[in-house]
Order: sequence, then C-alpha cells, then structure tokens
Amino acid sequence: MPTPTLLAELSDRLIYSAIAVYALAMLAYAYQAARRSRPAADDAPLLEPVAAGRHGAVLAPQSPASAAPPGIRDAATRRTERIAAALTTLAFVLHLAGVVARGLAAGRAPWGNMYEFTAAATLAATAAYLVFLRRQPVRDLGVWILALVTLCLGLAVTVLYTPAGDLVPALNSYWLVVHVAAAIIAGGVFTVGAAATGLYLLRRRADARDADGEATRGYAGRLPAAAALERVAHTAHVFAFPVWTFAVLAGAIWAEDSWGRYWGWDPKETWAFITWVLYAAYLHAQSTAGWRGRKAGWLALAGYAAFLFNFVGVNLFITGLHSYAGV
Repeated sequence: MPTPTLLAELSDRLIYSAIAVYALAMLAYAYQAARRSRPAADDAPLLEPVAAGRHGAVLAPQSPASAAPPGIRDAATRRTERIAAALTTLAFVLHLAGVVARGLAAGRAPWGNMYEFTAAATLAATAAYLVFLRRQPVRDLGVWILALVTLCLGLAVTVLYTPAGDLVPALNSYWLVVHVAAAIIAGGVFTVGAAATGLYLLRRRADARDADGEATRGYAGRLPAAAALERVAHTAHVFAFPVWTFAVLAGAIWAEDSWGRYWGWDPKETWAFITWVLYAAYLHAQSTAGWRGRKAGWLALAGYAAFLFNFVGVNLFITGLHSYAGV
C-alpha cells in the first residue's frame, strides 16, 4: 500500500501532467477556432481575364491557389476537433486521478483548502464541458473553458499549493463533503454557462451587425447560432442553480452546527447570497419580456463574477469566519 507521502507526490505529478495536456488541448481548440475564422478571406473568389471582347477582357471567378477545397478543410477541422476532445478527455482522467490520489494521501475529502478546492472545481468544469460536448454544440467553448482551467490549475500549483495534511478542527465535519461538494459541482457547471453566455453575446452582436447590413466576418460570425448558445447557457444554469441553492442551505445548516446560528452575514455568506440573487434574477429574466436575451446574459455573467469573487477575493483579501482554511 503506498504511503501518504508517495500518494501526495503522485497527486502532484498527475496534476502537473494534466496541466500540460490541458494546454495542448487548449491549443488544439484555438487552432480549430482560427481555421474556422479564416474562410471569409480565403474563400473569396479571385477574378481573372478569360476572354477579350468589344468592351475588353471578361473577368471570371477563380479559386485561390492557396485555398484547400471545402471538403479537405472540413475534414481537417473535424480531425482537429477529435484531437482536441481526446486530449481534453486524457487531461480529465489525469486530473481526476490526481484529485483522488490527493484525497487518499490526506485521508479525507480532497477539498479542504483553496488548492484542493481549485483542483476539484476545475475538474468539475471539465467534466461538465465533456458532458455537454456529447449532446450540445459546445466545441467553441473548449478554448475558453480550458484556458480558465489551465490558468487556475497553474495558479493552484504555484501560488495556492498546500501540502496534504489534516483538516483544521472547524472543517472536520461530514458537512464538508455535502456543502463543498455541492458548491464545486455548481461552480463547474456555472463555468460552462458563463462561457456559453459570453459567446452568445458575441454571436448576438454579430447578428445585429448583419441585420444592419454590415457583413460579419471572423470568429464571432462563425460561432453556432445565438439560439443554440443561449439554449446551452440556459440548460447549464437551470441545472447549476438548484445545486448552488442546496450548497447555500447546507452551509447555513453547517453554520448552525458549528457556530450556533444559521446566518450571520459573514463575507463568504454574503457573497454566496449575492451570487444566488444574481442567478435567480437571470432565470427570472429569461421568462420576462424585455429582459430575456442580452440583458439576461449580462445578469448571468454578473453572477459568475460574484461566484469568482466569493472564491478568490473573499478568501484572499477579506477576513471572516471562513478564513481558517488557508491557501
């Protein structure tokens, strides 16, 4: 049986390996996005003179010599997408193994400090993306989600790293598993929802420019339809919001068990509530005439910003009852 020290070292190596593979997957998705953004220039037909008449040369379209036929370009794009998805899956497996090894090394749930929470939350974000990838048009989200995952894991191993060890007494409760696990799952799915919402707003702006007679070229003009992106975002938020609600309620019950009160407007409690209100407003706006669409999208992004601030800003810069977990 491996010792806790060996398991902790294995966890670290697996997380580093996952970061490297995530970076490769992100580059593959970025390359795919770049290829899909080029045809506006490459596919424009050239004109060459083919005959001379009374009024001079007659010009006819000619395909650019450097442009590959559409079928070849489509096949190359699909191949790149498969490579990116395979790399993402491999990184996820390495990431999952690293989180499990960390839990075995510590002998507890592997989310007892900011380093472990970051590793678990980014794992949940990748898992949510892979689940959506099987059923929804979310390939364009890959570069953004993996960029965030790679950045957060990089900061986790360089800035937030904490050796595996026992929990502080205040966290030594089964509520750590229930409350924090729910927050991790909700945060992972919120990440997919935020990425889909951001791309939805880009695509909606491109569609508005098209409606005004301006030809939309490049990345925004080749995203999936705004309705499809909005559907992905809405699905993610509809799933994640009840999970976040449960996390807030479980936290209140844990607070009563630990501190003798359900709610005390501690900074983390306050920002958890602000996050809940913003996402509740988003879901309500989606069913309200005049607010669905762009305005609702901005509410969703504000909710995700509040979620990130609750995790980063409150933990690092604001002192409160939740400041005992360390970094």
